Amino acid sequence: MSQDSKVKTMESSPSAPTKTRKSLPVLDPSGDYYYWWLNTMVFPVMYNLIIIVCRACFPDLQHSYLVAWLVLDYTSDLLYLLDIVVHFHTGFLDQGILVEDKGRISSHYVCTWSFFLDLVSLMPTDVAYVWLGPHTPMLRLNRFLRVPRLFEAFDRTETRTAYPNVFRITKLMLYIFVVIHWNSCLYFALSRYLGFGRDAWVYPDPAQPGFERLRRQYLYSFYFSTLILTTVGDIPLPTREEEYLFMVGDFLLAVMGFATIMGSMSSVIYNMNTADAAFYPDHALVKKYMKQQNVNRQLERRVIDWYQHLQINKEMANEVAILQHLPERLRAEVAVSVHLSTLSRVQIFQNCEASLLEELVLKLQPQTYSPGEYVCRKGDVGREMYIIREGQLAVVADDGVTQYAVLGAGLYFGEISIINIKGNMSGNRRTANIKSLGYSDLFCLSKEDLREVLSEYPQAQVVMEEKGREILLKMNKLDVNAEAAEIALQEATESRLRGLDQQLDDLQTKFARLLAELESSALKIAYRIERLEWQTREWPMPEDLAEADDEGESGEGTSQGGEGRTGQEGPPDPE
Repeated sequence: MSQDSKVKTMESSPSAPTKTRKSLPVLDPSGDYYYWWLNTMVFPVMYNLIIIVCRACFPDLQHSYLVAWLVLDYTSDLLYLLDIVVHFHTGFLDQGILVEDKGRISSHYVCTWSFFLDLVSLMPTDVAYVWLGPHTPMLRLNRFLRVPRLFEAFDRTETRTAYPNVFRITKLMLYIFVVIHWNSCLYFALSRYLGFGRDAWVYPDPAQPGFERLRRQYLYSFYFSTLILTTVGDIPLPTREEEYLFMVGDFLLAVMGFATIMGSMSSVIYNMNTADAAFYPDHALVKKYMKQQNVNRQLERRVIDWYQHLQINKEMANEVAILQHLPERLRAEVAVSVHLSTLSRVQIFQNCEASLLEELVLKLQPQTYSPGEYVCRKGDVGREMYIIREGQLAVVADDGVTQYAVLGAGLYFGEISIINIKGNMSGNRRTANIKSLGYSDLFCLSKEDLREVLSEYPQAQVVMEEKGREILLKMNKLDVNAEAAEIALQEATESRLRGLDQQLDDLQTKFARLLAELESSALKIAYRIERLEWQTREWPMPEDLAEADDEGESGEGTSQGGEGRTGQEGPPDPE
């Protein structure tokens, strides 16, 4: 075999290694990479939005830094071009599923209005520099069409930031700055058109000392525009028609800007108040109620202190209402990530199924107790258990002063009272007085919620009752004889129930048989009656009955033709 044929054989062999082209990945529009790319695009868009108009209205700025402007211009153009490439690799949702096929992504992007704006914003209008010269930055005004990318970045940041209200105020201040900046540039351009120093309204003559500097020109124009748009006053009166038109336009813009600012600030304040109302209970209603009901001062002071503690320490009183709009599974995951470690400390819940713990976590209710407030008293019926999240509780005597023990964060109590354990000497009653020493944050789990969850997990209920029985044995609070008697009674009751159930099954079977026999007898009788009817139709009719039928028919005809007969006579009695 020749060398060439060997080479061809190796090339055509399927086992020969082939080089695969690496393509750019498809970005998720809600993912982190696309988010950070949007934040990157903020800089070129803001550069064009602020600098181009400034260079066009302040010629000295354009001439002094021409090289720097050209570098920044074409750097922003490069980012604009990369932005189009990124959008050709950014998926979209079709029926809730991210589309990753690049052919479909390209077709979808090309058919959108965004693609048209992106394409027009990148048109090479700079080519006109060849005829008009490089000092005409107004040729780049089409770059403003990429502003929707700026708004998209702001919306994503407002959604992701932990301080959305602060971001809204910052965004509003940025918009105000851009409007005043544009207005100051237009003011300076109009002053140059009308002539510097021609009257008191336009920019002073640059021949005067200090007014020829670029910084002074911009700051004076920005200050003058700020006075107009804020309607502060102390503005020279216009004398020309162009000046009047400029002032009228600015006043209208100021009115609209003032309304926008007031509306935005009102929205921010409303959102902050709404968030506070969702996180913390409204104390104004409670204060009004206590005042109308003449509650004593000491108790009113305790209630106000409790509300103040929630507000200062950012304690949430109703987590369920805050998370109610989340899907059930997502709400469970959030609750598990926050409270599962706390719940797993409880001895009776250890080694339980993960799904059971997730169900129980959703049932936990946060509660906050003030200093000196009793969580439970000795002899009370136990309807819930408590887990200490933060603070200290004391087990005290009946006098409320003598302390037997102090419970800290991570401990729990009352777990036996929410499980019906046979032979429990306390009978689901509280066996101690527990008082809060300071402000204590607890989690509460009620007996009804536990029973509702355990109804779906019978095996877990058996395990938890066994653990509770072991705890009572260690505490010497389990009556074994009573437990045995209760178990025997329960077994006897279950045996009787099983007997009754069997008897009911037997009765049901007998009743079903009787119904079947009744239906069968009724069907047989119906068949016999029908057969007898058919048999009687075949019997011959007697002669006297036949003659009576003939006479009846003739009498009927006569009554129809005669005048004296008013009725029809029936057939004679065959007897």
